[in-house]
Amino acid sequence: MDPATLADRRRRRLLIATIAGGIVLLLLVGVGIYGLLRGPAPRTDTTPADSPSSTVTAPPIGPSREGPVAVPQVGGPEAFARAVAGALFTWDTTTGHRPSDYAQMLADVAADEEAAALGGDVRAYLPTVEAWGQLRPYQTRQWLTIDQVVVPDAWETAVAQAAPAQIPEGTVAYTIDGTRHRDGTWGTEPVEASRPVSFTVFAVCTPPVPGRGSPGLCELLRLSQLDNPLR
Repeated sequence: MDPATLADRRRRRLLIATIAGGIVLLLLVGVGIYGLLRGPAPRTDTTPADSPSSTVTAPPIGPSREGPVAVPQVGGPEAFARAVAGALFTWDTTTGHRPSDYAQMLADVAADEEAAALGGDVRAYLPTVEAWGQLRPYQTRQWLTIDQVVVPDAWETAVAQAAPAQIPEGTVAYTIDGTRHRDGTWGTEPVEASRPVSFTVFAVCTPPVPGRGSPGLCELLRLSQLDNPLR
């Protein structure tokens, strides 16, 4: 392996690890905003909506029922972040797939050095196997609508104040604000519920190489804790 490439990977691994522990960026940015990469506690909700009081009787809405969809790695970093967000929140208990099948779509685009830690991040967003089994009789499905995708100020500040080569070239962070939707059936009635969500996607992208047929590829590094993004 090229020594420069190996050095970049080591720097990136160190960067993400220290973000997770809340040390380096605490010093760089000057505010205590991290510990963010631990991932949210596993969700234990077992109804198609957040609570009976938040449901409304309505025809099911949302995307067509389908199984896991591959995450495209081309198109640039923002397009990649949007695709990751869609894969993270879109699932359907009626397709015969399991949470691990949806998680695999994100594992397939993970950067090698962060794959194990990313797996924990992704699992924290998905229902447990037990919750999945309880959701299936309600024909529950979930999807995300995105309101905005921005590079957070905290990340820009960190990049500006980082030492040379501390943050490897191509490393990016996008904070996504959107609405999580669920629908299904409660008894014989269709129900639907939604709530706002926010999170940050960390990725590394290589630029396209004109004339060489290389479109540039993105890999997923980590995910922030749900509803505790960088701002």
